[in-house]
Amino acid sequence: MVTPEKKTVLIAVKAPPNPSKKYQETNCCAGIDLERGTWVRLYPIPFRLLDDDKQFPKYSVISVRCQRPVRDKRVESYKVDQDSIRILRHLPTAHKWSERKKIVLATLSPSFCKVLEDVSVHKSLGVFKPTDIDFEIKKSVPRDEQKRRTAYDQYHLFDKRLMPVEQIPFSFYYRFKCRNSPNCPKHKLMIHDWELMEAYRRWRHNYTYQSLLLDKIREKWLGTLCGSTRDTYFYVGNMWQRPKQFMVLGVFYPPKSAPSLFKEDV
Repeated sequence: MVTPEKKTVLIAVKAPPNPSKKYQETNCCAGIDLERGTWVRLYPIPFRLLDDDKQFPKYSVISVRCQRPVRDKRVESYKVDQDSIRILRHLPTAHKWSERKKIVLATLSPSFCKVLEDVSVHKSLGVFKPTDIDFEIKKSVPRDEQKRRTAYDQYHLFDKRLMPVEQIPFSFYYRFKCRNSPNCPKHKLMIHDWELMEAYRRWRHNYTYQSLLLDKIREKWLGTLCGSTRDTYFYVGNMWQRPKQFMVLGVFYPPKSAPSLFKEDV
């Protein structure tokens, strides 16, 4: 019998919602177990159906009851009791994100190549520092819209009826190399970040031409988040049934510290 646990987690990742026959839609969230200093994946979380006082923003510290799933063997995965979610506090960006950095960078992997190696021991989440970053946009094929709408048409089972999340006709990718890894073959990963998807949906009303909207997306996710003034890291996670298939789940981009003009006393 699986024993439930209570965890205190810093939420660092919120993936886009997926339609669900059971919940209308669910999100997968990930973060760092503050007692153990290790990554955890929390699911299923029907985020838009949660009460307002449970809808945590990124970099919230939450408490939650959860337990190991039966079928998912990834060491970070936990099934959540959604009624148990409590938001304890939110970590600010003050002092160059110092509170966030202390927790997140303590879990840093040497490279994405190392993250891939760790799949052999069922690890499936990580954060690392990339270099030589580029951004790519491709047209994508929408999923079966009828299946999506069938999931959302179950509104009579819930207190809320959710409007289906509009599918975006593009996929977004990062190309990069692993820092300090001369033998890195270079990587290309799809970006699976709720913030990017919502930015596309919000910003499209501000641009007459789609090309201008895509330029704005590129400017933000490459020029700003991966720009010269930011100390950029990628959050990554894999797919349950395709353990070698990873996606970028988000970007950690604290401001760089200015170099000191004076040598320290010795």
